[in-house]
Amino acid sequence: MHLILTGATGLVGSGVLDVMIKMKDVTKISILSRRPVQMAEDVKDPRVNVILHQDFNQYPKELLDQLKDAEGCVWALGISQTKVNTEDYTKITKDYALSFSRAFQSQSNKPFNFVYVSGYGSTFTPRFWTPFYGKIKGETELELAAMRRENPLFKSVTARPNAIDPHQHPEILPYVPSDAPAMKPSLGLIVKFASQCAKWAHSPTQPLGKVLTELAMGRLDGKIEEAIGKKKGGVEKLDGGFVVLENTALRRLAGLD
Repeated sequence: MHLILTGATGLVGSGVLDVMIKMKDVTKISILSRRPVQMAEDVKDPRVNVILHQDFNQYPKELLDQLKDAEGCVWALGISQTKVNTEDYTKITKDYALSFSRAFQSQSNKPFNFVYVSGYGSTFTPRFWTPFYGKIKGETELELAAMRRENPLFKSVTARPNAIDPHQHPEILPYVPSDAPAMKPSLGLIVKFASQCAKWAHSPTQPLGKVLTELAMGRLDGKIEEAIGKKKGGVEKLDGGFVVLENTALRRLAGLD
């Protein structure tokens, strides 16, 4: 199975890439990245193809031709709202994901699983206290949901992990950005607290990466429908089939709870 990955140099993307490489059923991994991906260079796996791409709002035919047989994508591209202004944050978080989704649908007539990596605090109903990232990610999710309603072959879902923790995932530690929240002393303490005292909020990268990859492969559809049928918490299905997976649902799918 051919999968697409973005954000491969980031915290979540590093975890996903490690999982994808270890899964024999993944026969090709196309990484869209602005710069070389060190993990991909180090593993020297012929299944991994890093496509250097600078403008994530534009997808020329020659690029789409390299992706046309893909069956799923984990969109882990993102940035902290503290690092850029609101305009750039919106472009990176929202516009890029939607531009890719429209471009890929324009040349595909088969089912495609699109997994948007959102985050805890994202909401469809922002209030005045809602952080900017929660508002923008919620808007992105709603537009992806609308795409799925209009085109049922575009099977978009969103994952909202919380307290992402790479410390039990030694394979990726050399590649995790030093400014990732879990690597900062103050925020790292919060992640450690979650791992010990608030497990519902804890999201270790290895099981998270496995869930995100299996979502992109379409392997978890049955488990999600079962959770919806049993009205388990942390999972919501909108009109048209778009599914929202909070961290509690992601942990259940990973077998952590």
